[in-house]
Parts: sequence; structure tokens; C-alpha cells
Amino acid sequence: MTGSATLSVETPAPAAVEWLMSEAPVPYEAAVEAMEARVAAILVGRIPEAVWLLEHPALYTAGTSAAPEELIEPARFPVFRTGRGGRFTYHGPGQRVAYVMLDLSARGRDVRAFVHALEDWLIATLARLGVEGERREGQIGVFVGEAKIASIGVRLRHWVSFHGVSLNVDPNLEHFAGIVPCGLTSPVTSLAALGVDTDMQRADAALRSAFEEVFGVVSANACR
Repeated sequence: MTGSATLSVETPAPAAVEWLMSEAPVPYEAAVEAMEARVAAILVGRIPEAVWLLEHPALYTAGTSAAPEELIEPARFPVFRTGRGGRFTYHGPGQRVAYVMLDLSARGRDVRAFVHALEDWLIATLARLGVEGERREGQIGVFVGEAKIASIGVRLRHWVSFHGVSLNVDPNLEHFAGIVPCGLTSPVTSLAALGVDTDMQRADAALRSAFEEVFGVVSANACR
């Protein structure tokens, strides 16, 4: 995929997770529409599970627990209400978003364990990039010291997941100032802010390798 929000698969690979990529930023509403279509197809067994790597234009999203007062600058960027869990978050260039469409009917139907596995995936990804990520008691996502570097927000439809995770590779961290990110007063950081010598391609390679470690074998097809 190169900028399109259409998630099409010419040659399905049953029992494998398809990896998809959009090189150009994808509008948020188009991404949600594409995920919903993909989830519907997964539910009827037409196509395999998928992980979709992309970036969004600068925007804010409000999860199901978002409080109005946590939107500090409502005119700064477009704001999208979404059915994913969580509160306000920022998406924009330099942040890798990974939308995860997995059938939890075949993975235990345990939402808490699934979110824990997503955190494991992000921690393992950071380890491959030389960064020690960790959980914080009572919070969802991954932190480096006191600063949050990765967020998680998912939704389930008949036990198929969509939405997913975001990893701050090299976004403009000042853009987070328009919200209370995830309802937290903790600072936000990125790989670049930590001085990590990486780029989106290396981050993607780490995400894919770590995903196989946590969730199992993925498709042999390259991201596209």
C-alpha cells in the first residue's frame, strides 16, 4: 500500500498475519473505514489477520474515556471521536501507528491478556532498538523512565481487534501540548528525543521481528 486506505489482499495467506504499509499519511476517517472493512472480511474468513503500518496527518483522537477538559487546544488540529478504548491522544508524522486486526477467538478471548501482549510487543520492539521500555502500575502503554513513548487503544468487534498501538519515533513532541495525553501528567518522549539513532524503516523492522516473538509466525510477504 502506498498512501491508499484500501486494504486489499490479492493472495490470501490463511493462518498468517498479513503486514501492510502505507507510505503517505492516511486520513484518519479513511483508515477507520478501511479497518472496519478488513475486520468484516476477517470475520467471514475471506482474508487473514493483519497489521497495518502507517502515519496520520497531525490530529487528535478521543477514545471512549476521553474527558472534554483534556482537550486543551480544540482548534489546533482536527479532533476525531473514535470507538477505541482510552482517552485523548495525538497522531502525526514521525509517529508509527500499527493497526492490529487479529481474531481473538483463536487467541484466548482474553482482552486483558491481549493488551498485555501488545505492551510486551512494544517493549520487545524498544529492546531491539537499544531502549528499555517498561509498564507503569495502573497505566496502559509503555514508558521510558517517567515519560511515555508508546500508547495502546483497541476496540473489538465479535472478538476481532482493530485500532492498535502508536510508537513515537520522531514526531513533533510539542504537538502533544494541545491535549492531556492519555489523561496523564507524565511527559511524552520519542526515540529521537532519547538520542536513538533510528528511522521509520528500522523501527518497522523491530516491530515486525518483535511481533513474531510475542504473537507467533507472520506472513513471509514483505510490507507493501
